[in-house]
Amino acid sequence: MAGFPLNHVIEAQQFDRALLAEVFSTADQMRADLNAAQRVYADALRGRIMASLFYEPSTRTRFSFESAMARLGGRILTTENAKEFSSAAKGESLTDSTRIMNGYADIIVMRHHEAGSAQAAAAVSEVPIINAGDGAGQHPTQALLDLYTIRDTLGGIDNVRIAMVGDLKYGRTVRSLAYLLAKYDKVTIHFIAPAVCAMMEDIKDYLDRHHTEWHEEGDLTKVLPEVDCVYMTRIQRERFIVPEEYDEAVGKYILTREKANRMPKDAIIMHPLPRVDEIPPEVDDDPRAHYFQQAKNGLFIRMALLYLLLST
Repeated sequence: MAGFPLNHVIEAQQFDRALLAEVFSTADQMRADLNAAQRVYADALRGRIMASLFYEPSTRTRFSFESAMARLGGRILTTENAKEFSSAAKGESLTDSTRIMNGYADIIVMRHHEAGSAQAAAAVSEVPIINAGDGAGQHPTQALLDLYTIRDTLGGIDNVRIAMVGDLKYGRTVRSLAYLLAKYDKVTIHFIAPAVCAMMEDIKDYLDRHHTEWHEEGDLTKVLPEVDCVYMTRIQRERFIVPEEYDEAVGKYILTREKANRMPKDAIIMHPLPRVDEIPPEVDDDPRAHYFQQAKNGLFIRMALLYLLLST
């Protein structure tokens, strides 16, 4: 769209409150359009091609981007495992692959196992790059849909009290969300994690510079009655170099139905998914459980981003 200030979506820090409001307003339009009898945006990106270049496994992110492009009338080039089923298996560099894909697609959605990969791709790309997760770095579109879900369910973002639980060291979703929450007023974040998975100092320093209140806690049960949102995350076995550290962390924080009942009635439970055992299925029918709607919201946010980056 003319006037959209971003050429690429690489990190959460690119978004200020005004830009977030524009993305969320566009996502609202996309959600309304999908429910309309006659769709306005069905052909908005006809003739445009999106390449989804995923070097790591993905379900929600890849399919929601591909669904978003299809629902806007565009076409998709895709590979499920670019690390194995592309020229990367022959030793081709990421920057060379990016330059090649520039000749085939109008936009590239990329997931990669190395932090900083999306930035490296953007540095050589003539078409927009969207970071769909770069190792333990960031996942900005997940953070956007997370923030959109908080706004939608709690009625706003200012004054929100949120507990981030689980793998905060390697969890790119919580890192990106923390950056966005710092844009809002009187937000309080509680970091609850095993010692080997504690939130990194760079995020804490960023929150301090932006006057965002944060606390580190060891007891999830103690915090539950005090928060508006509990954001659970999986302990990511694939990120651990030392197996004993994974064994130390896994299973430490589990949000059972009994624990969920300690939360305020109008609070919400979120999770970027996939989950393992940190939220048992017994919690799924709790009215506070919003993780499946959260995943669905990814479609609207990604439709909005594709539209804003590609429509003229």
